[in-house]
Amino acid sequence: MNIDDQAVIVTGGASGLGEATARALAEMGAKVAIFDMNTTRGEAVAADTGGLFCRVDVTEEASLIAGFAKARAAHGQERVLVNCAGIAIGEKTVRRDKETDAALPHSLTTFARAVHINLIGTFACVARSAAGMSELEPLADGERGVIINTASVAAEDGQIGQAAYAASKAGVVGMTLPIARDLMSEGIRVNTILPGILATPMLAALPQGVQDSLAATVPFPPRLGNPAEYADAVLFLIGNGYMNGATMRLDGALRMAPR
Repeated sequence: MNIDDQAVIVTGGASGLGEATARALAEMGAKVAIFDMNTTRGEAVAADTGGLFCRVDVTEEASLIAGFAKARAAHGQERVLVNCAGIAIGEKTVRRDKETDAALPHSLTTFARAVHINLIGTFACVARSAAGMSELEPLADGERGVIINTASVAAEDGQIGQAAYAASKAGVVGMTLPIARDLMSEGIRVNTILPGILATPMLAALPQGVQDSLAATVPFPPRLGNPAEYADAVLFLIGNGYMNGATMRLDGALRMAPR
């Protein structure tokens, strides 16, 4: 798909992988709407890219309805959706109380929150966007839209303390092919990227020594990934019409150790 002058929505587009993607798509001529909870950053990125910011909570249906309506009123029905909104949490299945040393089970509230944002929130955006895309006139090759989700290498080799995060991201991986099959008659492609250790703002806040240690675990190239490289992967998946139902690792051949 040629995205010049096409409407695009990027969730989590105010920072990190989403921001890099929003900027790359705008540079290619797309009309970009950013969905995020961070109004200050979201409005700044939208201003830089000539796009639109919509304050959206992907776990709230009313918020999603309003966000999609605002984006479509400004840019028209989106041809591309890129889901980058998500959270990372760390908690072991059983942990020890620091004061009493008693064994405590994983918080179900925390586990549910990871699944709600990372998995259910992603699916909610996919379903709502696909419903709109299905009403579009197909392009010359019969394509109506492209959806790209973001999982994580933790979906396949989650570390200690990543049960909730890994489960939520594995769910995104697991639903990729069924959704692609659901939408094949609508002319909508669906793919998922599994990033490894990328230099997002969260990692950039860590001490340099920690960042260097993480980079050294990557086989090649032995460094942290760049968010712009994630954006390059998005552009590839949009442009290559034969990529459908795929899950693609972006990790420098990294396989995560237990901790």
